[in-house]
Amino acid sequence: MSKKHPIISVTGSSGAGTTTVKTTFDQIFRREGISTVSIEGDAFHRYDRAAMKQELDARKSAGDETFSHFSYDANELEKLEEVFRSYGETGRGETRHYVHDDEEAARYGAEPGTFTGWAPFEEGSDLLFYEGLHGAVVNDTVNLSALADLKIGVVPVINLEWIQKIHRDKDRRGYSTEAVTDTILRRMHAYVHCICPQFTETDINFQRVPVVDTSNPFIARWIPTPDESLVVIRFKNPRGIDFAYLRTMIHDSWITRANSIVIPGGKMDLAMQLIFTPMIMRLVNESRRA
Repeated sequence: MSKKHPIISVTGSSGAGTTTVKTTFDQIFRREGISTVSIEGDAFHRYDRAAMKQELDARKSAGDETFSHFSYDANELEKLEEVFRSYGETGRGETRHYVHDDEEAARYGAEPGTFTGWAPFEEGSDLLFYEGLHGAVVNDTVNLSALADLKIGVVPVINLEWIQKIHRDKDRRGYSTEAVTDTILRRMHAYVHCICPQFTETDINFQRVPVVDTSNPFIARWIPTPDESLVVIRFKNPRGIDFAYLRTMIHDSWITRANSIVIPGGKMDLAMQLIFTPMIMRLVNESRRA
């Protein structure tokens, strides 16, 4: 953690909705005039698309059916830790981009499924913003949680997470339901052992819970809308959180535990604005005084 160069880390698995959360943070940053450096977890994958396919085939041939992008050893977590530490100490670091599709290929000048080269951060930023799979990992090799100043988990109930992933991968990436299902099954071991433990490290978790039937996510025709959902917000340390104010500002919300509040799904953006704006301003003001 760093007073002078703070780091915000948003963590969630594929299909969890971390990109939507990033949009809310971008709105706060623009409104408050905060200069940020943003990095994506995909930039720290160990393999490009072709190399990952080769590695998957090799692992399968060796009897390993659990290797996936969720796995620690499929990612350059030591490099990510180095970037977190460097930024916290100096405000400097570097990142690259993983090119997902033709639109990004045109933007970055690299083929889909490949990485751009590593490039240094622009200088003079107020904070570093990470969004991806592994932003709060603690294992025998790295401790990313200790280097981030504010850690947010995005964790829909798992059937909803699968529905979101299935629809995204089919609509945007042209995958079949069967292909996405195979990916979900392959990732389950690492989901349990690499993704879930991070949510005990996060400072705040947002868990969207649908209030419509999602019992068979593999045949769901639509993603439940925010108005068909509730969101459980859990604070690791509720000290300083004004629950009465949140309840006043967010109608139809209620307290379920001393550290948790439930809100209508359509109010998630508002809740994030109310909760995170003062937290971000506190980090930035402290960094500017340091």
